[in-house]
Amino acid sequence: MTSISGDAVNKTAIILAKRVSSKIVVLRNQKVILGVDLAELYGVSVKRLNEQIKRNARRFPLDFLFRLTRAEDKNLRSQNATSSSAHGGRRYLPYAFTEHGAIMAATVLNSKRAIEMSIFVVRAFVQMRQALVVNQDIVSKLAELEARIENHDADIQDLVEAIRELMAPPPANHRRIGFEAPPSTKTKARALKARQA
Repeated sequence: MTSISGDAVNKTAIILAKRVSSKIVVLRNQKVILGVDLAELYGVSVKRLNEQIKRNARRFPLDFLFRLTRAEDKNLRSQNATSSSAHGGRRYLPYAFTEHGAIMAATVLNSKRAIEMSIFVVRAFVQMRQALVVNQDIVSKLAELEARIENHDADIQDLVEAIRELMAPPPANHRRIGFEAPPSTKTKARALKARQA
């Protein structure tokens, strides 16, 4: 009998978590997973998932599950290039499951695979939540930096102009450089003669 190494289990878990994360979309300002994707992850048909939802409707309040509008469905189809109902696609608008709805779906399906996969679904939602928190921190810091820069634009402009002035060459000085010796007596006499003449 062969045993599965811990590394193989971890790699499988990472692959499954990424697969689940890729199925989560944001609709109505909520992170959700569509029924078709949830059924695939849980290893059941969409029909079976929908049957269980109908049988257990009281377990799925609006904050657990909602149906997409036609506009939302059309938008998602255009983004994901899925089949249209005119070409044999689904006849009903799909369900969208929130994190709690996805967990509840696993409990009503009560299959081993659904229960195992629900753990990865929860982890994927948690990772997305953490990523959003980090992104919000970055966005707020960028906004703060932009505000500081906007406030200091005039100061920075004055500084740049002062640096340019310092970098500009000084005006030309036509005065001779060096030390002038005092005129000698011969030079003084010549200067006097030149004046008298």
